[in-house]
Amino acid sequence: MKVLGIDFSCALGALANGHFPEKDCLLPLISKLLGYAIVAASTTVKLPQIMKILQHGSVRGLSIVAFELEVVGYTIALAYCLHKGLPFSAYGELAFLLIQAIILVAIIYYYSQPVGMKTWIRALLYCALAPTILAGQIDPILFEALYASQHAIFLCAKIPQIWANFSNKSTGELSFLTNFMNFGGSMVRVFTSIQEAAPKSVLLGSVIGIATNATLLSQIIIYQKPKLRAEKEKKTE
Repeated sequence: MKVLGIDFSCALGALANGHFPEKDCLLPLISKLLGYAIVAASTTVKLPQIMKILQHGSVRGLSIVAFELEVVGYTIALAYCLHKGLPFSAYGELAFLLIQAIILVAIIYYYSQPVGMKTWIRALLYCALAPTILAGQIDPILFEALYASQHAIFLCAKIPQIWANFSNKSTGELSFLTNFMNFGGSMVRVFTSIQEAAPKSVLLGSVIGIATNATLLSQIIIYQKPKLRAEKEKKTE
């Protein structure tokens, strides 16, 4: 019995015989289910961040470069997974995250007027190169080098925001919920990457995601807590 490529026959057969499924049967099934759960959840991961910006009409404290680099990283990662023919459950969230990241960058541009010439050049350069990369129409060696660099890209995408938070002692309009979901997704993706026998480079990306998102979550908790307490005291006065 297969549904969306997930084989339930092993687990159902064991349960029908009154036995709990064996580890070798259960872990791959859990991995597949978690993989599709991540894909489903990814459709709304960046929605809290988008809504927070729209609600306040502000991008205060947000690093434009950080969000631009995220778009580049998602593009390279998605193109690589498509090129390698990995199962959709192992990378499907990248497609939804890329779409949301592009929308988010567009919103940040809108609320960051006037946008400088360098920003427009970066945007146009991305629009020119992204279709070629996603189609895999580049030299295989260059493709491997690009994918190897995407971990550094994701790391560099987080560093400007982490530094901005530290310098300002504030996380501005950064969304706790979005970063929490990113952190949870990275945790689960470590497990699914191991079970799906994904390349070690894919696993490394998830580990980096855990570390950087945990740092951002810590900053949000540390810097927003005093602010919330002050607002609460102000209301009670």
